[in-house]
Amino acid sequence: MSRVDALDLGLVVAGHGRHYIVETPEGRRLTCHPRGKKSDCVVGDRVRWQVSGDEGVIEGVEPRRNLLFRQDEWKTKSFAANLDLILVMVASEPVFSESQLTRALIAAEDAGIEARILLNKADLPNIDSARDRLRPYAAMGYMVHEAALKARPDEARALIDPILAGRTSLVLGPSGTGKSTLINLLAPDARAQVGEISQALNSGRHTTTTTQWYWLDASRTTGLIDSPGFQEFGLRQVSAQVLPSLMPDFAQHAKQCKFYNCTHLHEPGCGVRAALERGDITETRYRIYGEILHELSQTRY
Repeated sequence: MSRVDALDLGLVVAGHGRHYIVETPEGRRLTCHPRGKKSDCVVGDRVRWQVSGDEGVIEGVEPRRNLLFRQDEWKTKSFAANLDLILVMVASEPVFSESQLTRALIAAEDAGIEARILLNKADLPNIDSARDRLRPYAAMGYMVHEAALKARPDEARALIDPILAGRTSLVLGPSGTGKSTLINLLAPDARAQVGEISQALNSGRHTTTTTQWYWLDASRTTGLIDSPGFQEFGLRQVSAQVLPSLMPDFAQHAKQCKFYNCTHLHEPGCGVRAALERGDITETRYRIYGEILHELSQTRY
């Protein structure tokens, strides 16, 4: 056994800059700092740490099962590690971005993590329009759940609790979809946890600006991670050649393409464009594919 392996094991439950909150197997939480200048921990990481005064030092990160992140031309932003489920939240109001939804689902596919869609505000007049926009995603195999978190909280909890039970889940989505409402419904002491962690990190920030782990049960078997809302979702970690295989509707019809390296833009005998003409792939999905493909095809420096 190496020196690092002999150290205590902890779970990263929050982070801000080079400050992390690490939870011990007994449930105690303390502020830790990584050794050295490099800081590559994320919420959900299992780490080896040791005491240093009133705080701790992170000496090593255990191997990850997976990591969800986004990457643009300038930087990489990690959401969380070691996930069982990604719950992508959208709402009937405000009208959600199908491009953002698609990008989140592609990142989940690329990381090998199950993703589901939660449509909130099902009590509002625009729900039929939102349902129509999500039908193609249900048709390609994504589970789509509906809830009215504020209007019908008990019904929403009965729906969502079994989905999350015994798993580590990340709730992902832009501001305004009801993520905070979901957290406060499922984790009654969420506000108290936010205050404690903000104080420990000296950040004075609300939960929507930092990623944070919540336990949803007393036995600490069901974890829910809240992440900041995002406007852009870069996918530079994905290669242009692999992109169609990460979009289930494209992957299904790409098998009929005449050429193995078909880009689905202009080649003859393209199964994807034939599906587009039949209506089996929507115009919106095809447009989003073209936009992402263009981004990924740009010269990388």
